[in-house]
Amino acid sequence: MLNNYNLTMLTDFYEITMANGYFNSDIKDAEACFDVFFRRVPDGGGFAIMAGLEQIIAYMKRLSFTEEDTDYLRSKNCFSEEFLQFLLDFKFTCDVWAVPEGYPIFPHEPVMIVKGPLIQAQFVETFILMQFNHQSLVATKSNRIVRSAQGRPVMEFGTRRAHGADAAVYGARASYIAGCVGTACTIADRNHHVPALGTMAHSWVQSFDTEYEAFYKYTELYPQNATLLIDTYNVLKSGLPNAIKVFKELKPEKMGVRIDSGDITYLTRECRKVLDAEGLTDCKIVISNSLDEYIIRDVILEGAKIDSFGVGERLITARSEPVFGGVYKLSGIWKDGKMVPKMKISENVEKITNPGFKKVIRFYGNDTGKAIADLIMLRDEPIPNGKPFEIFDPNAVWKRKVVYDYTAVELLVPIFEKGELVYEEPDIDQIKATCNEQVDKLWGEFLRFENPQTYYVDLSKPLWNLKHDLLNKYGSDNL
Repeated sequence: MLNNYNLTMLTDFYEITMANGYFNSDIKDAEACFDVFFRRVPDGGGFAIMAGLEQIIAYMKRLSFTEEDTDYLRSKNCFSEEFLQFLLDFKFTCDVWAVPEGYPIFPHEPVMIVKGPLIQAQFVETFILMQFNHQSLVATKSNRIVRSAQGRPVMEFGTRRAHGADAAVYGARASYIAGCVGTACTIADRNHHVPALGTMAHSWVQSFDTEYEAFYKYTELYPQNATLLIDTYNVLKSGLPNAIKVFKELKPEKMGVRIDSGDITYLTRECRKVLDAEGLTDCKIVISNSLDEYIIRDVILEGAKIDSFGVGERLITARSEPVFGGVYKLSGIWKDGKMVPKMKISENVEKITNPGFKKVIRFYGNDTGKAIADLIMLRDEPIPNGKPFEIFDPNAVWKRKVVYDYTAVELLVPIFEKGELVYEEPDIDQIKATCNEQVDKLWGEFLRFENPQTYYVDLSKPLWNLKHDLLNKYGSDNL
């Protein structure tokens, strides 16, 4: 995994062929800037959650090529010896800005900017996108699921359904950032301090001669948190009565029952009635079994009696929409000390990029503390200072709004300066707290699962003018 070996060569091959091409051309020493952004929120949601920055930082800190790497590249017979020597002497010297992990993010706004030598800035594309896309996807899905539970704890139980080891570990990390209370993945606790949680499998119950014996032994071993799986045979006729008998005999410090199949609403109601009648009002009811935000929301509306949820495959794989779609696009290149803005033009309007070296600010209302809108600006523009400021929809410029009584906060914070880390990395609990705090700053209409209100992400007037000047200059009729 990332902490154990050099991942410099974990890149698309074309990153290396382009680097060789740049090295052997007259733009060898050019400076460039690239934007990381995404185009659409998964599941039709109102926002996404920024995640993966910690692993990107670790990668950039370790970025170097070995003799083994260059020997392999030499065997491809398409790289110059001068370029291979350049790789052996490689040192990462870029400037990097990013939105901190845990923040809500929105389509088309840069969530990371990399500026520096073109070869270097181009090369880091693949790893940045891999970590950003995966962890932001899982964090976004997890936050939806956590919000659907309406304050009830959600545990990430998807390790065995994840798409490989790194997906399990970093998926657990992303889910915790977004609000889950812990994970079934033990190594995620050891390496990333995501609390490891769990109960038992059906095989535990089946391994003993009787269900009662299995429950008794488990409760005897783990009296500090005895949660018993009661649906191996029959929830109401066997599992629940045996659990109640053991709880009364051994009196564990904490107790719970878990149901992994069947009619959740009916079974939890019946279990709650029986448990309360037996005086076990402190006994918790835990539910698992192919849950997602819609099932959780519905069973709560139906009156299910549930204290916490274990969510697996539909969380860890973001099964309903398993692609985040973040991209990495060139936005400017420096020639003779002057920045030349660059943009991608497409017949698909969604794929047209925003040119130039930029920054992003978020307006927060001073009266409510809620986020009002985001504004993408050119880097040298002054940040609005609290005076009334007009923003407009860049795709429908007649839609305008004046913001006032606000605080403008720059979202992209410095991470690396000339390749040196300048960012004080928060621990995972601080990131989790940031996520909870920042999501709470969004109005309810952006939190809806279906048809959320579209959050404003606008362009400043100078940036809008630059974009349209380039569209007019490089539009298809002028090529």
